[in-house]
This record gives sequence, C-alpha cells and structure tokens, in this order.
Amino acid sequence: MAGGWSRIARRIRVPLGFVFAAFFLWLARPSAQFLAWSLLLVLPGLWLRGYASGYVNKNAEVTMTGPYAHTRNPLYLGSMLMAFGFALAARSVWIAVALAVLFAVIYVPVIRSEEAFLRSRFAGYDAYAERVPRLVPRLRPTMAQAADGGGFSGALYRKHREYNALIGAAALYAALILKLLWRGAS
Repeated sequence: MAGGWSRIARRIRVPLGFVFAAFFLWLARPSAQFLAWSLLLVLPGLWLRGYASGYVNKNAEVTMTGPYAHTRNPLYLGSMLMAFGFALAARSVWIAVALAVLFAVIYVPVIRSEEAFLRSRFAGYDAYAERVPRLVPRLRPTMAQAADGGGFSGALYRKHREYNALIGAAALYAALILKLLWRGAS
C-alpha cells in the first residue's frame, strides 16, 4: 500500500500545490510586517533550491557535494522553508497546519520512494545515507567535497528550470501584496 500511495503522491504533488495556492490566497491575511518577516524563510528556501539544482544530476549519480553534503534532500528542505515562509506571510495558523499535514502525507512517502530507487540503482547510496541526514542539515558537510566536477553548474540549474521557483515566489508575493492593498482600500 505504501508503494501505491507514494506513486500517487508523486503524481499529485504539483497539481495539489496549485490547489493549495488557491486555498492559501483565500485564507491569507497578509500585513506588510509579516510579508517582510516571511522573507527570512522564503529567500533562503529559494537560494537553497537554486543552489541544490545546480549540483544534482538526477537519476545519473548520487550527488554528494554542495548542499548534498549537508542533507540528502536540499530541494525539499528549500521547498519547506519557502512554504512555511509563505504561511508566515499569510498570518494563518490553518495554512501552517495544512502545510505540515501535506508535507507529512505527500513528501514523506515521496522521499522514501526516491530513497528506495536510489538504493536499488546506486551501490554507494547506503553509505551516503548513513553519513548524511535525510532532511535537517548538519552545519558541517558530512561527506568529502569532490574536487573533480563537484561544483555548482549553471547549466544544471537551467536544465532543471529552477528559476520557476523564483517566478512562482514573485507571483505569490505580488498576489499577497495586491490582497493587502485591496483589503486596505475596502
């Protein structure tokens, strides 16, 4: 059953994100102060996603350098930072609770499924997983940084179209600002 749900979770996570965005905008009660505070989570989340996408060569290797030397899932961690930053901007406990539930129900099975795939495909994954935490990063890298080809790649960043996260965040902030202005005018 868990394998079936993880397949479903992988398929619905992006469309569900758009549905959640509508729910988010409906419940959001932004203020200028909370919009500003939210940047403390959203900007590092955007940076982490962008930085990680420039390292990962999906399905071709186990990436162990850059942010992957600190956490096995920097892309998901970046997404979580962004999501909870936007929950802060929205000033809604319900949004924060819904996000926590969604991450637990959708992303935990997806992460486990991806790990099972990596274990089956790459012999070194188990050793990597023993040394590098799944989600909460260690401040010091736990893996040796590779000197050969282990650096950030702008080509990989573009290939993964990670700039879409920046565009989406800007659009969401624009919608929140419009809602704030509209509420102030009414």
